Amino acid sequence: MELLTPSPGLVFWTSLSFIILLVVLRKYAWPSILRALKVREETISFALEDARKAKEEVEMMEQKKKRILDDARGERDAILKEARELKEQIMEEARETAREESRIMLDKATKDIENQKQEALQEIRDTIGRLSLEIAEKVLKEELSDSEKQKKVINTYLNEMNLN
Repeated sequence: MELLTPSPGLVFWTSLSFIILLVVLRKYAWPSILRALKVREETISFALEDARKAKEEVEMMEQKKKRILDDARGERDAILKEARELKEQIMEEARETAREESRIMLDKATKDIENQKQEALQEIRDTIGRLSLEIAEKVLKEELSDSEKQKKVINTYLNEMNLN
């Protein structure tokens, strides 16, 4: 059991060696270690601050991007709405123009038909009058070929004229 129970000389020299080591470390190594830890702490602190700023900037950029996208969508919708309205307006104007042109063409066609109808009626009247005169001429030539009949017709017309 000697291994488990230390001797007092061993405890003394071990303690003395440990205290000397602590004094040497405290005088020479401890300030360097503390400085290195301080620098590392500051570096980490700056890195964390930079990371926080970068995160804020990214969030601001995301918000800005979202606003820009929303504005672009709004403008796109407005342009599409305006284009639809313009299309409807152009189509309505084209319909109205077509209606007006068809009305004008219908009026012109009606007038042309009426003129042709009047011309045809006039031509029929002229033809009927000419045919009537030709028939009357032929009838009169037949009737008045005899001189006795001619005198009788002339006297009849003269009597009628005197009465009127």
